[in-house]
Amino acid sequence: MGRGDKKTRKGKIANGTFGARRPRKIKKRLTVEEKISIKKKK
Repeated sequence: MGRGDKKTRKGKIANGTFGARRPRKIKKRLTVEEKISIKKKK
C-alpha cells in the first residue's frame, strides 16, 4: 500500500487522478448577498 496502489490517497496523488479517496476541491459559490454587493460596487 503505497504510491503504486491506485486505491490509496498516495497512489492517487502519484497518478494525478481523483476519486472517492481523493475528491476534487469544490468551488465555493457566491451567495445572493455577495452578488448584490459586487453589482453595487460597479
